Amino acid sequence: MSTGPIEIQLNGASHRLPGGCSVAQLLVDAGLGERRVAVEVNGAIVPRSGHGERIVHDGDRIEIVHALGGG
Repeated sequence: MSTGPIEIQLNGASHRLPGGCSVAQLLVDAGLGERRVAVEVNGAIVPRSGHGERIVHDGDRIEIVHALGGG
């Protein structure tokens, strides 16, 4: 079920999304769908297995962190 657009804080910046967007869809839209990332919503880690089920809500504060390879 999709509603009107929502406003979230993504890595500290204001970001608009369509209502009903999941964390998985947010990652795809951000070009990170295939990357290994850690996602925190409102201070709680969302496990990778829950990205498709966790719906983003208006006002959510989301942090996305991805590892940088190195040696």
